[in-house]
Amino acid sequence: MNQIMTHKTKIFFRSILIMALALIALTACSTKDKKESGSSDKAAQYQNASGDLEIPVSEISDKASFYPVTADGTKMEVLAVKAPDGTIRTAFNTCQICFGSGRGYYKQEGDKLVCQNCGNQFSMDLVEVEAGGCNPWPIFDKNKTVTDESITIPSDFLKESEQIFANWKKSY
Repeated sequence: MNQIMTHKTKIFFRSILIMALALIALTACSTKDKKESGSSDKAAQYQNASGDLEIPVSEISDKASFYPVTADGTKMEVLAVKAPDGTIRTAFNTCQICFGSGRGYYKQEGDKLVCQNCGNQFSMDLVEVEAGGCNPWPIFDKNKTVTDESITIPSDFLKESEQIFANWKKSY
């Protein structure tokens, strides 16, 4: 009788274990789907009906903010940051030299932006100042409209720039 109970107990616990693993797997898949859709939800949140990117000035601080946007099906990202002098700076989140590598994008580390391909570092006061070289691709005043409430980057300019994101965040 003891062996029967032990055998039934083992079967019971195996069944519980299998169900628990299945639940964990389903939860992981569901979380992944939410994270992926969250990125497109954020893009939709900041893109108006015309496809322009509208960034609220109230969200911009000395910590870089990254805004996903889609132009003609190409996923892109704009970064906005308040420089130490108080000016708001914008750039595409891709390196002017490394963009074709698929890893030429920036992450903030401390008070610097670091290219994930070459490792070059840039202080916030250099964003939108320099064109060319290995630094964030600037979005100059002529390519955006700035008011006290928002920064608007027109859809046409985003579409003109989509080629720099053709291989963006893709592996080799």
